[in-house]
Amino acid sequence: MHKYLKMAICAAALVSSAFTISMVFQSASDHSSPVFSRVVNPDVPRSMQLCGQKIDLDRTDMWEKLDRELTSMAYTHGNTMLVIKRANKYFPRIAPILEKNGVPQDMLYLACIESNLDQRAYSSAKAAGIWQFMPTTAKQYGLEVNDEIDERYHMEKATAAACRYLKEAYAKYGNWESVMSAYNGGMGRISKELDAQGVNSSFDLQLVSETTRYPFRIMAMKTIMENPQAFGFQLNADQLYQPVEFSVVEVSTSVEDWPTWAINHGLTYAQLVEANPWIRSKKLTNESRKTYKVMIPTKDSLSRSRQDKSVWDHSWVN
Repeated sequence: MHKYLKMAICAAALVSSAFTISMVFQSASDHSSPVFSRVVNPDVPRSMQLCGQKIDLDRTDMWEKLDRELTSMAYTHGNTMLVIKRANKYFPRIAPILEKNGVPQDMLYLACIESNLDQRAYSSAKAAGIWQFMPTTAKQYGLEVNDEIDERYHMEKATAAACRYLKEAYAKYGNWESVMSAYNGGMGRISKELDAQGVNSSFDLQLVSETTRYPFRIMAMKTIMENPQAFGFQLNADQLYQPVEFSVVEVSTSVEDWPTWAINHGLTYAQLVEANPWIRSKKLTNESRKTYKVMIPTKDSLSRSRQDKSVWDHSWVN
């Protein structure tokens, strides 16, 4: 009995294996799989515009670097989709400041790479905010950073400070790819390596991997955000995050208790800090009597059903 049972089991296993092999060959022939989703390599452009300059991607190393970043970013679906949603909310506040300061609009994508446009972003290296300023650099470019106030989280002030840094770097290098590399690796390092390696562009530099990849990550983000549908992203206008409308209250004194202050202005403390993430404590000492502009969201902005719906870039939506 046991002998025949074993023979039957072996026969069944052979039939199962044959069926599996047949399915494999069938899936190979029709380019589909019963297990895996179809994976498509993103198209890499032969050239692209970056900060008003044509970037030729015929050079093998540059093509491969952009291919790496496009492939990674296209298949990191969640983060990339969140960036597009958040861009609709924050680009209207950031873009005019770049324009006013003579900084190319493509630097919007630098902010996307720095923080995924998460206004509360904080790195293990202690960089903070959408532009990911380190404390020392933030103070150097005019931002207040202490236990009660951290203007690295103030979108308008941090963007203006980023513009000062970017323009200073451009005056030094004369090309925006080196400015991008300096934002990641520091002006001191990029200047030293340009001199040591006898080149004028960071595209030609041998650098640590993170800094080498940095301009190409910005280029990849630009490429995807200019045509998300080409990379499989499908969004409706209603799914984009909406800009918040504010009134402004000027505060030139101390604030004993921000939660009480918020309630007196028709908000919860959480809503106050969401609108003003630069507030880092429940009190404000303000011995210098500095004037702070506190943003108070309108009631309509706090309700999805009453928000004004707008689309900053119509290529983002179906």
